[in-house]
Formats: sequence, structure tokens, C-alpha cells
Amino acid sequence: MAGKESPRRILVTAFVLSIACSLFVSIAAVALAEAQDVNKLFDKQRNIATVSGLSEGVAMTVESLREIFTQIVPRAVDLDSGEILSDFDFENYDERSASRDPELSMKLSRSQDIASIKRREHVSLIYEVLGDAGDIQAVILPIRGYGLWSTLHGFLALEGDGKTILGITFFEHGETAGLGGEVDNPKWKSLWKGKSAYDDQGNIAISVIKGAAAPGANAIDGISGATLTARGVDNMIKFWLGELGFAKYIEKNFRS
Repeated sequence: MAGKESPRRILVTAFVLSIACSLFVSIAAVALAEAQDVNKLFDKQRNIATVSGLSEGVAMTVESLREIFTQIVPRAVDLDSGEILSDFDFENYDERSASRDPELSMKLSRSQDIASIKRREHVSLIYEVLGDAGDIQAVILPIRGYGLWSTLHGFLALEGDGKTILGITFFEHGETAGLGGEVDNPKWKSLWKGKSAYDDQGNIAISVIKGAAAPGANAIDGISGATLTARGVDNMIKFWLGELGFAKYIEKNFRS
């Protein structure tokens, strides 16, 4: 009899173990997802603080970020009108999800979609750096666009005049290390500081060119060996500084 019951015992044991393993994996997945969300938020805030210039010489910790963000105020901008939306539900709004929702975004035509993002959300979250008097000392704009292998996500910061570039940073991409991945190189990112995003007539003035920019030119050196990534950055900058991006917001808040 014992021999006849052995297969049953094996099946029962295997079943119990599979249930236990499934529960363990599910619990671990939930726990890791929460940790990943926290890490993503920390990394996003760290990049915002870095590009704002407020974190210079400051060790990036949860406490220091909390202090820095007392000067950084999120705003919800209607990209179609340039208006800042009041009473907006920041906590439950996700731009990536919105950009995939036909009710919360617009499909871009081929001629419009120079950044290769397919859809553009109606509302975007920006970050204003405020002075003691409540004046805008800088504005941080989210940017994204396709490079060679991936969609790059980052931030472009403008000074309080709404046209001088304070900095640029990317917090997510899948470009090749040592080539397109050079968008993370501090030396290359430092080339952006002080350049003009717009000219005095409000036209987009900045560009990423192939090769080295002439001294004093309002252009950024292309990335050696990564022409398509550099072109992607140039296209995304022109898209987000343009009429489908933040041009209307800039016009209403910095040139009026």
C-alpha cells in the first residue's frame, strides 16, 4: 500500500510546493515593485534637482532632496493653450499613461512627430524653481524622443528669462554605452549651459550639429560615433521647445 501511495504523495507535495513558490514570487514581486517605484521617484527627483543647479555641492539623500524641493514647485501645463491648470491631481497623473490614452493625448502626424513619440499628452508636468519673492528663477521641462535604440527621457532647464539653457539631463534611455550613451557624459552636458534655447524673436535657436560647433556658436557638438542619437536629441529639443511642446507656456509666462 505504501508503494501505491507514493505517487500521490509526490503529486501532493509538488502541488503544495508550487503554491508556496507562487505565493513567494507574488509577494516578492509586489515588494520589489514598490521598491522600484521608490527608486524611480528618487532618481527622477535627483535629476530634477541636478538640472536645476540647486544640488551643486550637496550630497543626494532623501532629506536633502526634500529640502531642495521646498524651492521646486510642480505645475500642470495644458500644452494646447500654454495655461497652467489649477487644482490638478498630481498624485494620480502619469504622463506616460496619458500619452497612450486617446482621450488624454493627441496622435501626431508624420510631419509633426519629429521626436518619434507617436502621441503627445495634452497635459505635461513641469517644475518651476521659485525665489524668495515667488519669482521664477528657472523652469524644468520634461523632454523625450527616440534616439538610435530607445526613447530617451530627460529634463531641459531654462533660466528665469525663459530662454537661456541652465542644463540638460537624461534619466532613462537604452543607447549604446560609449556612443549614444554619451548623453550622460558630464562634459557633453556642460556644453548646454548658457546657450540660448530661443532667439529674441522667440524662434528656436539651439541645435545639435554633426561634428564640433564653432567657438561661440549657439550649437552643441554632435556625439562622436552616435550620429542618430545626436539627431534624436536635436529633434526632441526642437519638438518640446516648439508649438506642440512648451512654446505657448514660455510665451505666456516669460514674454508677455
